[in-house]
Amino acid sequence: MAPEGAAEAAPAHGVSGSLLPLWSALPFAGILLSIALLPLFAPHFWHHHFGKVSAFWALIFAVPFLIQYRGAALYDLAHICLIDYLPFIILLWGLFTVAGGMIVRGRLRGSPGVNLVMLVIGTVLASWVGTTGASMLLIRPVLRANAWRRHKVHVICFFIFLVSNIGGSLTPLGDPPLFLGFIHGVDFFWTLHLLPVTGFVAATLLILFYALDTYYYRKEERLPADEGAAEPLRVDGLLNLVFFGGIMGGVLFSGLVDLGKFELAGIHIAFSSLVRDGVILCMGGLSLYATQKQLRADNGFSWGPIQEVAILFAGIFATIIPALSILKAGSHGAAAPLINAVDKPWHFFWVAGGLSSFLDNAPTYLTFFTTAIGKLCPPGMPEKVAAGVLMGKAAVLAQYPGVENGFRYLEAISAGAVFMGANTYIGNAPNFMVKSIAEEAGVKMPSFFGYMFKYSIPILVTTFILTTVIFFV
Repeated sequence: MAPEGAAEAAPAHGVSGSLLPLWSALPFAGILLSIALLPLFAPHFWHHHFGKVSAFWALIFAVPFLIQYRGAALYDLAHICLIDYLPFIILLWGLFTVAGGMIVRGRLRGSPGVNLVMLVIGTVLASWVGTTGASMLLIRPVLRANAWRRHKVHVICFFIFLVSNIGGSLTPLGDPPLFLGFIHGVDFFWTLHLLPVTGFVAATLLILFYALDTYYYRKEERLPADEGAAEPLRVDGLLNLVFFGGIMGGVLFSGLVDLGKFELAGIHIAFSSLVRDGVILCMGGLSLYATQKQLRADNGFSWGPIQEVAILFAGIFATIIPALSILKAGSHGAAAPLINAVDKPWHFFWVAGGLSSFLDNAPTYLTFFTTAIGKLCPPGMPEKVAAGVLMGKAAVLAQYPGVENGFRYLEAISAGAVFMGANTYIGNAPNFMVKSIAEEAGVKMPSFFGYMFKYSIPILVTTFILTTVIFFV
């Protein structure tokens, strides 16, 4: 869920995950259950008070945490705010603002063929402009194309599967976990080795989507002939592509350029991260200034979705602290039995992926990246060399006879962390945003559990089981 390059420094003065019991993550479970159940059973209350619910769970965690651990707890709360939450919201705001200034006009009807093409385009774009960027660019055209249809929820769910998650697996620009891998020594183009598994998963889902969309399309009442008249397609607000490129350049800059760090309340903050955030804010501001207000109005743009995400994820990021700390503690924390049991590539695929469905997939990836190094490489091996082992580089393996080729391990960790972010609305940054934009457009999206039990478990999990048998066993 964190933006690319957000995790510059691990906490040096925070509460050790080895000290935290599993029940310390109960407020995190509480806010997830609130997001899942209250919109279903108390929609009026949720609509007017979701901010108070988010604050309630954050305080239920933070107050006892501060009383028990004092300065170390304050460090953890400040660290996740400055290093994770604020960059996350800034990136999401920038992409949301810039994408809201572009509109596809013309007659674009949501037939199975048209929807399939839009999903394919989004899936391909996601690896090069990021899953968040591709999602924000394409969700409104998809919604407008299908506005006339009664049966369209499945279109948005498959959009989340493919554009908001799976499509981002082929470059470090696609999804935050892969960008962290790049920072820690994985070659930029190594992730293209995921093309076979990504191609299989994407093709399987696209075939399923086309069949399902065709079924629902045949149940629709046809539009009057005059409404289906041809009208040329055009894109207005193309100047926003410049601003969009500026955002991607700022994100890439923060991961490639080291300008040093400074300390704020004991937290090490990279100057390059400040440059990134400044660039994103500038690009969003320029988009607001340069784009005609009428264009945004025609696009159905409003600040509601980004406000909802900012408020809810403030609570999520606060309460997620103990879960991430326990996970980072590895074999020394309460999750030790799980960490120690992870041994084979398919184990890494499912455990890294399963945790990424509910936790921040970037630190989850990094945890199992480190776990794989510990299991495959001799103690003291430099991280860059160990990354070569995980990439299966022949030159590195030749220097260390007896060291197992870690290619399939890294492949499994990368695929699991990226793919399984689609399993829940909170598994990856754009998922909840797409849901919010769709609901604002009048689409009655399934609840948190409804999404899982009707869509992600029967469709995604089944696909991932096949993927495991073919690629990771």
